[in-house]
Amino acid sequence: MSPSPDTVLVLPGWQSSGPEHWQSRWEALHGFHRVEQHDWMRPLRGDWTARLEETIVDAPGSVVLVAHSLGCILTAWWAAHSSNTHRVKGALLVAPGDVEREDIAGYLPGWSPIARQPLPFPAVLVGSRNDPYCSFERAEAMASAWGARFIDYGARGHINAESGLADWPEGLALLAGLRAPAAASTPSLS
Repeated sequence: MSPSPDTVLVLPGWQSSGPEHWQSRWEALHGFHRVEQHDWMRPLRGDWTARLEETIVDAPGSVVLVAHSLGCILTAWWAAHSSNTHRVKGALLVAPGDVEREDIAGYLPGWSPIARQPLPFPAVLVGSRNDPYCSFERAEAMASAWGARFIDYGARGHINAESGLADWPEGLALLAGLRAPAAASTPSLS
């Protein structure tokens, strides 16, 4: 079964995703579209939310979100405030950043609290047991609050370029599951 013709929007975290990050590699290999933010170094939640809203409204048809780190927090916040959540077919949320943690909140003022309502679309959250920006327990709790299927990805750091994932085929399989017509059944990472 081939994926449906939807738009895949890539939502990097703070400082964006560099060329070796799996998000950037997916964009280059598969033609996915990055949601470009005005300021990657000093992110303002309101500005990032408005840019995501604008991009989703302008997209032809449905969208699938591929979020990493702060992009996961953005997804939840946007979903809590948008009247356009029906445009989102699903979301792959990878290594959320815990913006409520004191050492992180100092770098990202205005991003707390984290929205904790169930997402109105299918979601999969992939968490790492040794993520320096979010404890495993907090990632699990976010998945639960958001109604996302949680995947324990083992000790893979922040699941970024430093994690050695290259093109991350396992993540692509999860994304394909979200893009499939029956998004409720997404494949497992094994």
